[in-house]
Amino acid sequence: MTVQVVVMGVAGAGKSTVAVGLATSLGADFVDGDDLHPESNVAKMRSGTPLTDEDRVPWLDAIAAWLSGRADAGRTGVVACSALRKDYRDRLRPDGLDVQFVHLDGEFETISARMRSRAGHFMPESLLISQFEALEPLTDDERGITLNVVSKPSTLVGEAVDYIHTSQRSVTA
Repeated sequence: MTVQVVVMGVAGAGKSTVAVGLATSLGADFVDGDDLHPESNVAKMRSGTPLTDEDRVPWLDAIAAWLSGRADAGRTGVVACSALRKDYRDRLRPDGLDVQFVHLDGEFETISARMRSRAGHFMPESLLISQFEALEPLTDDERGITLNVVSKPSTLVGEAVDYIHTSQRSVTA
């Protein structure tokens, strides 16, 4: 089974934790989308300045290239990426690449508390409001599942694995 998966959501939702667990469970390759940001984007966010759509284009294209590379190699890829807007998610699916989305969703207060408790991340809590404002839920033409972040990471990983396996069976049936 070869599938490309984007674990998405606002900062602090647990994308990296769930994506690593999902990649491990699927025997897949993993990359944290944050690692593919140009340094100029990281510096901008560190200073508390939200990224523009223009800032995001090279980053989204790098993630799309990584996913396409996994698909071309016959490998499953899992990436942690905010993918907040539908047009960003569409950019992650070049040439009709089949991408499954796992949207980690939760209340502002829950995620804000998580952000305050983590250390060493370049994304300040002050940008969380702008992420919630930009967030667009998955649409009918996007294959994916929305999971509530109040569940434990191991539960979220299990639900994501079940979804991926079920969705792949429905494609091959």
